[in-house]
Amino acid sequence: MIIDSHCHLDYEPMYSSLDDVISRADKSQIKYILTISVKDNKYKNILEILKKYPKVYGTYGIHPHEAKNHKEIKKNIILEKISYSKKIIGIGETGLDFFHNHSDEKDQIRLFEEHIMASIESNLPLIVHSRNAEEKTFEILSTYSKDKELKILMHCFTGSKKFANKLLDINAYFSASGIVTFKKTNDLRETFKFLPLDRLLIETDAPYLSPEPLRGKSNEPTHLIHTAKFLANLKSVEFDTLCNKTTYNFAKLFGSQFEK
Repeated sequence: MIIDSHCHLDYEPMYSSLDDVISRADKSQIKYILTISVKDNKYKNILEILKKYPKVYGTYGIHPHEAKNHKEIKKNIILEKISYSKKIIGIGETGLDFFHNHSDEKDQIRLFEEHIMASIESNLPLIVHSRNAEEKTFEILSTYSKDKELKILMHCFTGSKKFANKLLDINAYFSASGIVTFKKTNDLRETFKFLPLDRLLIETDAPYLSPEPLRGKSNEPTHLIHTAKFLANLKSVEFDTLCNKTTYNFAKLFGSQFEK
């Protein structure tokens, strides 16, 4: 069994053919899927997906790109939204993106902190996006973790080994996406070699980032198998070991109902 810890089932082309997407995933050993919230006005679609598909779980959060459009989102609103379904098991995707800068840095930081406070109060894991923002991301996470240990998942991790090492000090988990299979990602591969197996999860970020040999095509949860095989080889472990361990890690972070 393997779990896709991050995808966007409410995005096309998956959303209009979800029965087929879920069926293919089930046949490929992907038994649970976590579909991720990025903006408030699409959250209702995520809730509908959770009602229809028993093995799909979800999150509530606002992507840093969307910070400028969600200035009203505060901790209490996030806490209210996660109460809409027992299948909402995480907060995010949140964080900082200083590469694209689709939203002002101050707006991103404020919204990130609201998510962190909601995560602390609810005890739900925080799904973190960080791009070109390593120092500020760590500064904020480490500050909040001084009072209470945070449950942190670094989604689609592409950061430096130095950043990863610092995040290990605050007990973060790291999710590998199809990017680790891409050519010319030697630094990232070395980072995932370095990271302990008991801190790793795996994801598609579908419909984006299809792994080799499917790069360039629309991604979906069933493609997770390619990334899992690559990561198992990279870590010098059996494929089943990689699947079992990342599933155990997901269960440890999000809830024991996902264990075999």
